[in-house]
Amino acid sequence: QVQLVESGGGLVQAGGSATLACAASGRTSYAMGWFRQAAGKEREFVAAISGSGGNTLYADSVKVRFTISRDNAKNTVYLQMNSLKPEDTAVYYCALSYLGTYYSSNAYVYWGQGTQVTVSS
Repeated sequence: QVQLVESGGGLVQAGGSATLACAASGRTSYAMGWFRQAAGKEREFVAAISGSGGNTLYADSVKVRFTISRDNAKNTVYLQMNSLKPEDTAVYYCALSYLGTYYSSNAYVYWGQGTQVTVSS
């Protein structure tokens, strides 16, 4: 059974940066995605990366500001977040997909517990 654990969340000022990490319990080279869920809203897609790391997808709202990457030797996926805005405040989840880099959460079958990111103004 795949287990995913996010880390790196916390409080950051608007305009600042943070890096999230998602560590897998075992060897993982499948597509991985980052999603977020703000209070009172549905979960939304943020970014995804292929198993090889060669292909990436980004939501329009985070394009350029965020960068997804992975280190398969460490079984870890990262989300570097720059120029953070208050509207980026949410619980961030990483997830694994056997299908590829899809926007829909329905394509992901394993999920981490989430890490809170709060951006203050």
